[in-house]
Amino acid sequence: MAVENVVIIGSGPAGWSAAIYAARANLNPLVFEGAITEENRVSGTLPLGQLNLTTEVENYAGFPAGNLTQFLDTAIEPSVRQIMAPHSGHGVSGPELMELMRQQAKNFGTRIVTDDIVKVDFKKRPFTLRSLEGKTYEAHAVIVATGARANYLGLPSEDAFKNRGVSACAVCDGALPRFRNKPLVVIGGGDSAVEEATYLSKFASTVYLVHRRDELRASKIMADRALSNEKIDIQWNSELNEVLGDERQGVTGVVLESTTGKDHKKLEAAGVFLAIGHTPNTKFLDGQLELNDKKYIKLTVPFRTNTSVEGVFAAGDVADDYYRQAITSAGAGCMAALDAERWLAAHE
Repeated sequence: MAVENVVIIGSGPAGWSAAIYAARANLNPLVFEGAITEENRVSGTLPLGQLNLTTEVENYAGFPAGNLTQFLDTAIEPSVRQIMAPHSGHGVSGPELMELMRQQAKNFGTRIVTDDIVKVDFKKRPFTLRSLEGKTYEAHAVIVATGARANYLGLPSEDAFKNRGVSACAVCDGALPRFRNKPLVVIGGGDSAVEEATYLSKFASTVYLVHRRDELRASKIMADRALSNEKIDIQWNSELNEVLGDERQGVTGVVLESTTGKDHKKLEAAGVFLAIGHTPNTKFLDGQLELNDKKYIKLTVPFRTNTSVEGVFAAGDVADDYYRQAITSAGAGCMAALDAERWLAAHE
């Protein structure tokens, strides 16, 4: 069995950025982009990451508003381009950006396997990885870039309107025209929910912060920030019962259920933002890498992508519980590839 120089697990911005840099360094990287399974569809872990589940991307540097149709037609392989949704004519979409990254990595010689890594052995070198299809691979270095999936409530109506008004990232989507000067709903009661609500208050007419208790879980300073913001209307003792909407407009409102036995309440809203946390995709590691208190991979060297196992690096949302942006993930992917290249050079 040939031993790979570097295996990259994951196919979001961090994974493809790592692949581009590793390929240009002649490391001949092998990327596991994930399997196309129903389980991955339901959990939001299909190939191309979370960005592939979004619509417009307005905050990724280098893609101002404009019609990219001709560029997409010439940059992406025709067989892939044919099955992509037509370009909207406004900037770049999440799926388009991810396909462009994938194509760029492929152009430099990156090899891609459409499968999941389900088991790893980092206790001995070379490292051993087993795929969902039952195949075994060995690698001198590994970059983990499996991301983190947003937590959702699991309501059928919530799933029906994802990317049509239902989102889990206010910073990513909050400034979109569909949400400006309209009432919006944020679900949650922790620091993340208050941060999302505060950010959205810059654009919305009103932000309804829906919390199932009568007191926010957020820190005192964050709770005070929400209570003092005139645009934030806290809906106490309430849970999201249903997302309302239609095919033309997307989300038009919500139905809230009282946790204290009161009647249901209907609110008009153009968007619903879930702020109930994220789950990093680290289960397959089976405890072989040190995690932080939020279960994200712990980076052990300041300003580097090193993990608790020498030769294993991590990049993107799987190791980032703070920024969680496409552009920071891509930057971390570049760092991981450079770290891996230098580590390989020093040890071989």
